[in-house]
Amino acid sequence: MISFASDYVAGAHPKVLNKLIETNMEILSGYGSDKYCLSAAEKIKKACACPDVDVRFLVGGTQTNQIIIDTMLDSHEGVIAGTTGHISAHEAGAVEYTGHKVITIPCENGKIKAADVKSTLKNFYEDDSYEHMVFPGMVYISFPTEYGTIYKKSELEQIYYVCKEYEIPLFIDGARLGYGLASDECDITLEDLVTLCDVFYIGGTKVGALCGEAVVFTHNNAPKHFLTKIKQHGALLAKGRLLGVQFDALFTDELYFKISRHAIILAGKMKEIFVEKGYSFFIESPTNQQFIILDNKKLEEISSKVNISIWEKYDNTHTVVRFATSWSTTEEDLEYLKGIL
Repeated sequence: MISFASDYVAGAHPKVLNKLIETNMEILSGYGSDKYCLSAAEKIKKACACPDVDVRFLVGGTQTNQIIIDTMLDSHEGVIAGTTGHISAHEAGAVEYTGHKVITIPCENGKIKAADVKSTLKNFYEDDSYEHMVFPGMVYISFPTEYGTIYKKSELEQIYYVCKEYEIPLFIDGARLGYGLASDECDITLEDLVTLCDVFYIGGTKVGALCGEAVVFTHNNAPKHFLTKIKQHGALLAKGRLLGVQFDALFTDELYFKISRHAIILAGKMKEIFVEKGYSFFIESPTNQQFIILDNKKLEEISSKVNISIWEKYDNTHTVVRFATSWSTTEEDLEYLKGIL
């Protein structure tokens, strides 16, 4: 069945898979010390236009979010995130499992505001009993957000300014980073991102890889003994080559950016189909995730013919449904969708 349920429903981009096959019989060192991990890291540094960033490879988004947050925070600290943020709503309490509270603040269209971050930090330190509370030690956002929206450069600058004022890191979850950077509404580049946060990651799982995320520490600020701490979390691959080979392929000839753009172009065409058919959008998303309000009877009909993702209840007779394109979506998929709407 054709699927618009998510952007990781297919395996790997053929060029990534071919690279894994081509290198399969090579004898390589383990734990990310092989030549492909080193090559991929250098290619990512070049793409970031910053040779001083520290690049590390992890297996998936939840592991990456948990490990970065846990290793960068002290035991008494928590992380500020929006109420709809991924770590707040869709990771089964993975961050709290490590002992760090997720301190939620309001969202608007999936995004948090610098003013709300500032207010949260200001109110915390103005409370005479703050020593008895969980310290806000980091700010977390995702780019794009859970609702497919993206932050403008000015918004990131404002949030980061507050973080620097209070001397806490800004962490950007980039599980879908490629789709955000490829959006027509995006006004930042990968090079800009290096200057707008303390750590981010380049998502591979959702953007052409079988698995894997490339973490970028922007100020030579990786936690001390980070490799050891990854292993303590049970997330260190002996065959780290599996990640390095994939990112080496993704960052050859700008493949990562090309396939991301493909998903955005097809998302635009999908939006046109929904508009033409008279459907209503729950939120205006400029990326690969589109949120449509469906009558529940129509939802039942459509979901019997394509895989889609139920997002949230809209009212008693309507549901918000996510349709996602990806690097693997085809024009034929859209034609089929158009025929059943």
